[in-house]
Amino acid sequence: MSAASPRIGIIGTGAIGGFYGLMLARAGHDVHFLLRSEYAAVSEHGLRVNSAVHGPLLLERAQIYRDAAQMPPCDWLFVAAKSTSNQALAPVIVQAAAPGCKVVLLQNGLAVEDALRPLLPATVHLLGGLCAICAHRSAPGVVEHQALGGVNLGYHSGPAQGETQRLALVNEAVEMFAKAGVDSSAMPSLERARWLKLVWNVPFNGLSALLQAGTEALIADADSRGQIKAIMQEVYAAAQARGHSLPEELPEKLLLGTARMPDYLPSMYHDHAHGRPMELDAIYAAPLEAAAREGVAMPRTELLYRALRFVEGRRRG
Repeated sequence: MSAASPRIGIIGTGAIGGFYGLMLARAGHDVHFLLRSEYAAVSEHGLRVNSAVHGPLLLERAQIYRDAAQMPPCDWLFVAAKSTSNQALAPVIVQAAAPGCKVVLLQNGLAVEDALRPLLPATVHLLGGLCAICAHRSAPGVVEHQALGGVNLGYHSGPAQGETQRLALVNEAVEMFAKAGVDSSAMPSLERARWLKLVWNVPFNGLSALLQAGTEALIADADSRGQIKAIMQEVYAAAQARGHSLPEELPEKLLLGTARMPDYLPSMYHDHAHGRPMELDAIYAAPLEAAAREGVAMPRTELLYRALRFVEGRRRG
C-alpha cells in the first residue's frame, strides 16, 4: 500500500476499536477488523455506533476476520484491546503487520509500550495513543458513544531516525484521524501524555469499580469528590517528580470538565461488572513504581490499588 492509502488493521474491536475503526472506514480508509466473540454479530448486522456526537452510524460491510492469519498485511495497526492481554497479542500483531508497520497502542496506563516493545520486531514502529472519549460496548458489534472522541498520539520506539522522522509518522496518523472527523494532536512526549491522562484515570476508574458508581454520583458526593481531587494531586505530584510539567490547575479543571460530561461509567467499571481482568498493572502498579523511584509517596492511590487487588483476587477465588 502507498503512504497515501495505507491499509489499517484494528485489533480489539470493542468500544474503542469499534468507534475509531468505524470512523476511519467511514472516511474512506481501507480498514480491516480482527474480531473474536463479536464476529457473528458484525457479520450479520454490521458494526454500529450510536453516537451522541455524530448520530447513528452503521458500517454494513466491514472487512472482518476471525484470525490474524486471514488478514492482509497492514501498514498501520491500532491495538484497542486492554493492556492485560498485550503479551498474548504480540504474536497477533506480528502476524498482521506489514514490513515497517506502525503499531499504535490505544490503551490506558503507563509503560504499556515498554512492556510490549521487546516482543515486537525491531523493524516495527511503536506509538501510543491516548483517547479522550466516553464510550462503551452495549452489545456485540454495538458501541454507545456518549461524548468527546479526541486522540493524542506520540512516538515510542522503532526504526525512525531522529525527531523529524518520528514526528512525520505521528502526523501521518493525526491526518488520518482528522480526515475521519476525529480531533487529534501530536504529543512531543508520550510519557508526559500518559501521566496527563492518569490524573483522571487513576481516581475515576478505580473508584467507579470499587463504589459501583458513575462520574455524576462520584462528583456529587462531597467525600468521594474530595478523595478524587486528593488522588489527582498525588498523580500530579508524581508526574512532576518524573520531570513532566503539568498545568497547576489541572485537577480542578478535570473535575469541572467531568461535571459537564454526561454521566459516565469508566472502562474499569465495565471490566469489573463483566468479570474481565481490570487494568491494575498499567493504571496503578506502573505509576506507583515510577513514583517510588522518585521518592514520591502516593498513599491514597496505593490504598485504592490494594482494595482493587483484593476485589479482583476474591472474584478469581
